[in-house]
Amino acid sequence: MEAFFISTALVAVAEIGDKTQLLALVLAARYRKPVPIILGILLATLANHALAAWAGAAVAGWVGGEAMRWILVATFLAMAAWCLVPDKADDGPQAAREAGAFLATLVAFFIVEIGDKTQIATVALAARFDSLVLVTAGTTLGMMLANAPVVLFGDTIARRLPFRIVRATAAVLFVALGIAAIFMPSGL
Repeated sequence: MEAFFISTALVAVAEIGDKTQLLALVLAARYRKPVPIILGILLATLANHALAAWAGAAVAGWVGGEAMRWILVATFLAMAAWCLVPDKADDGPQAAREAGAFLATLVAFFIVEIGDKTQIATVALAARFDSLVLVTAGTTLGMMLANAPVVLFGDTIARRLPFRIVRATAAVLFVALGIAAIFMPSGL
């Protein structure tokens, strides 16, 4: 269960102020249909993070324990730095802008999440923990915890949430994971 709880907490905090969260706000403002948007986020995240977790577990199996330890340290420290850089909203893919709320969300979230810090965190977490299901479930729940309220209460949240503090908190969490990875057993 450690993999699930760490994955959930880390992604929930890291997602605050992320471009996909800003995309959720844009989609909510445009379509004003929270249920299809939330379902689109859920399915896109499950698919994207399941693929990312599989990739992370595969990488962990291909490289030795000692090399994987230092890859994780570098990845978590890079993620900490990345968390400090504010994201900006963009309009998303053209096909998503022209589709209905569910399809637009599904396509946009899947595409925008590729190479995003939460996807890369999922790869690293799956490489660290030996549970694709728990990591995927945890990172997906973290995404939902961060994005569903934005879809439902976006305007109020955006005015009150200090994104600088949230980004700094996420960075500290990634640094802590990087430091912890230094001391993990070399056999993972």
